[in-house]
Amino acid sequence: MCRADLPWHQLDGQTVLVTGAAGMLASYVTWLLLRLHEYAGIDVSVVALCRNSQKAERYFGSYAGKPYFRMLTQDVCDAITYDGAVDYIFHLAGNASPHFINTDPVGIMKGNLLGTMNVLELAREKRTAKVLFASTREVYGANEHADKLDECSYGVLDPLDARSCYPESKRAAETLLKSYRLQYGVDYNTIRIAHAYGPTMTLENDGRVMADLVGDVVAGRDIVLKSNGEAIRAFLYVTDAVLGMFTVLFRGKAGEAYNLANETEPVSIRELAQRLAASRNDKTIRVVVNEGDQKGYCAYRRTALDTTAIGHLGWKPRVSLGEGITRVVSSFTLIP
Repeated sequence: MCRADLPWHQLDGQTVLVTGAAGMLASYVTWLLLRLHEYAGIDVSVVALCRNSQKAERYFGSYAGKPYFRMLTQDVCDAITYDGAVDYIFHLAGNASPHFINTDPVGIMKGNLLGTMNVLELAREKRTAKVLFASTREVYGANEHADKLDECSYGVLDPLDARSCYPESKRAAETLLKSYRLQYGVDYNTIRIAHAYGPTMTLENDGRVMADLVGDVVAGRDIVLKSNGEAIRAFLYVTDAVLGMFTVLFRGKAGEAYNLANETEPVSIRELAQRLAASRNDKTIRVVVNEGDQKGYCAYRRTALDTTAIGHLGWKPRVSLGEGITRVVSSFTLIP
């Protein structure tokens, strides 16, 4: 990623705060910034805000005491206090897991609403150059007749649907960003991400399809589908997602939202399961269809995201689904 054709020099002498820094995407953003400092001659400092102190220590403990790294251990829902300059903020804290959508919907909403307001208050105080906010494709709601969803393709969201704690609070967070720009001049971009995956994603008690299936493969369990497996998804590898975010940070038009997805290899859930099962050399696990409870999952018809806008900034996905599967499975265990 350090060798990507991006103007990394713009980060020289700057401080970047990353919320939710122990999350999948955020950890890669944090590690990339640290590597730029250590190996690419970019004098960038990193502030990693994490709620889970044990996970944060496991990921970033080796940087403790480094003058260019600082850890903030707190919930993003609490006011953020930092005594130094903050030039850029990657606001990536949040939870999209169906497990927590079912068990902690209030916490989902607090993270997206209170957390975003706390980030924006910090940005206002520090006169931050830009906030980059991780949103979701789900803000588009139901678009039953659209072939592709561009950044203006807003459909219906049912506020009483059990899952709506997630997309409705992401929508409201995007409006908060716009409001702080209008009233206080805080600059930002929103990234609407679809189905990112990669090493360090949570496998247990997550509920997202890629995490669940990889968890089965790593554990050597049969993959049991909770549907007929005909639904189509398109998956975005973590490094492509991170480079997409930095592309928007450097080149995005102020106050605009950008779709971020890899629509080059749409795949059915059943085919994905079969490919993952086949990734084990011992070929001991099967794919079993057992249609069951879909509570907490998005019920809208899947429509591809239009990534023309971010493509015009010079971004395109580079990691194929096959390569991504190999990287992810091997990152968790060496399967015999």
